[in-house]
Amino acid sequence: MSDTAGGRADRPAAVDDSGTLPAAAGEENERGTKAVSQGGEGGSQRPEAGRGPKKATPDGLVIVDKPSGFTSHDVVAKMRGIARTRRVGHAGTLDPMATGVLVLGVEKATKLLGHLALTEKEYLGTIRLGQNTVTDDAEGEITSSTDASAVVREAVDAGVAELTGDIMQVPSKVSAIKIDGKRSYARVRGGEEFEIPARPVTVSSFQVYDVREAVAEDGTPVLDLVVSVVCSSGTYIRALARDLGAGLGVGGHLTALRRTRVGPYRLDAAKTLDELQKELTVMPIAEAAEAAFPRWDVSEKNARLLANGVRLDMPTFDASPVAAFAPDGRFLALVEEQKGKAKSLAVFG
Repeated sequence: MSDTAGGRADRPAAVDDSGTLPAAAGEENERGTKAVSQGGEGGSQRPEAGRGPKKATPDGLVIVDKPSGFTSHDVVAKMRGIARTRRVGHAGTLDPMATGVLVLGVEKATKLLGHLALTEKEYLGTIRLGQNTVTDDAEGEITSSTDASAVVREAVDAGVAELTGDIMQVPSKVSAIKIDGKRSYARVRGGEEFEIPARPVTVSSFQVYDVREAVAEDGTPVLDLVVSVVCSSGTYIRALARDLGAGLGVGGHLTALRRTRVGPYRLDAAKTLDELQKELTVMPIAEAAEAAFPRWDVSEKNARLLANGVRLDMPTFDASPVAAFAPDGRFLALVEEQKGKAKSLAVFG
């Protein structure tokens, strides 16, 4: 998708005719990217009475279209019941207001999550220029309002350009980032004054598809921007909204967010919780690994050695880690090159 300075590009398919996100798109942003493995090796739940013996849950990924109002932990808890196992985790959180792609791992696939959490992500959202909030999104209390009606498209495009590429970003204070061992949001709730250091992130693409004049509930003339963002792990979309508004002198916050991709896993492969309740769809772990990581096919002899922790000579790959496969198609391990040898990060078969 592309946009031209001063003009208007074709709207993304997820944007309705009014130029805003559909109601189902929710409102919010990623408040953390660290993978959380829920339940660890704690074993499986007992079958419920009357439901018969528990079926083995396959190892793999479940791509969920997260609904608005659910935390990532809520989705994990729901999936534990659907999959009837405690071994469920997620690769990168979504805040309660956000919707879209949330990657879950079940059983052995939980060992993939820490690596999947580091992959590129894609979003579709709306930014309101003219108001700041305490959370930098629509969930927080409005802290200031400024007439944004005089902001022109050329200025918006220039502001977006400044926030594209390799940038230093200060995460939102109401976030799960730890400052001296304490969650940032907990410090905010406690009334503490503190600063969060800026950190490097990469915004590969930041596009504006529509600019719409509106009036906020308090009567302030505002501008609503429909945007798409492709970015590295750890990027806060609501911080982009805040910084864009600050650069334009009117303030800004995120009013809607839908994650459309995590690494190779896209929204068109995601299932709602209702759909998963009716039929659990699990992407086999081998298929999931091949989609996300470079593939390395090894001989049967080397497959046995690798499974036993032997560090084999390893060819050079453009990316890391690498998924190693046996001749029969079994996914063996995630490995990384270390001094020309394959170091196993996680062994699967």
